[in-house]
Amino acid sequence: MFADVTYEEARQRQDIVWIDVRSESEHRESTIPQAVSAPLFNDEERARIGTVYKQESPQAAQALGLAIASAKLPILIERISAAAAGRTPVIFCWRGGMRSKAVATVIDLLGVEALRLQGGYRAYRRYVVDHLEALAPEDVPRLIVLHGMTGVGKTMVLHILASRGEPVLDLEAMAEHRGSVFGGIGLAVANQRQFDERLLLALEEVKGRPYAFVEAESKRIGRVSMPDFLFEAKLRGVNIELTAPSAVRVERTLLQYRLDDSEVFHEQVERAVRFIEKRFSPDLRKRAFASLAVRDYHTLIEMLLVEYYDPRYRHAMNAYEQPFTAIDAADCAHAAAQIQALAQTS
Repeated sequence: MFADVTYEEARQRQDIVWIDVRSESEHRESTIPQAVSAPLFNDEERARIGTVYKQESPQAAQALGLAIASAKLPILIERISAAAAGRTPVIFCWRGGMRSKAVATVIDLLGVEALRLQGGYRAYRRYVVDHLEALAPEDVPRLIVLHGMTGVGKTMVLHILASRGEPVLDLEAMAEHRGSVFGGIGLAVANQRQFDERLLLALEEVKGRPYAFVEAESKRIGRVSMPDFLFEAKLRGVNIELTAPSAVRVERTLLQYRLDDSEVFHEQVERAVRFIEKRFSPDLRKRAFASLAVRDYHTLIEMLLVEYYDPRYRHAMNAYEQPFTAIDAADCAHAAAQIQALAQTS
């Protein structure tokens, strides 16, 4: 018989693979990092079973579920076996109920060791929330905070540092958002659950390191909020201000946001501009929409950077009490080397 295991017990093992047997939409909404999706019921089937449960009876819903599952179990087990590749599958559904029990039982009957996550995804979510709530600013490595106006290359420098093995907390990647009203262009913006799960995993990876690099994000990033302990640790960090010429900033900003589909890109840029136009002066509004009408994105970006975002960013930097060290980021690789040297000696 398969065994139930808590998340804490399972994560101590090196030979497991997480198998999410919830529906596709549940998996997309949030899941355990690196979990393989192997839904016992797809979204339509799950809805049908739910309807029968409400309109007829739990017994009728169970019978329908059994009929649907029995037809697809052979293919599902084959998929799980391929994903496991010699490792032990840990099966989970929403709360450790019938879906995970059915799949784990069949796997066990085939003579393959399987575990079921006690409490399902809901128990894992509780684990994440409890651990994040228990953290204090002192539990985070000393943060080296990268500041700078939009387009200076903060994210590029952060990625270079990560590629060199440096500890990095890439909050924008976790949030799947670049931080401004334009930040979701071309991205599948994360929800709070996804962000929390990625953040806890990243914090565990940098635990014990003398420092970690992070961008100077606001507390709100896209659809998610940074926890208080991390925001406070960021305010206490070592501040580095990256600089770059205006032309470089404009080009980098356009390169970062531009999409292959020009029409979709234009629609999303226009939507973002309309979202913030109420904060523009009448003159900026007129010039911004004139540039947008002829798709002159270089001019649009430059005026938004200089007249809208730069003043706001400068104001946000005033919240930091520690001094700033300025580093020229016209060459991001060179800037990353300087930052590495500063982190290792400060």
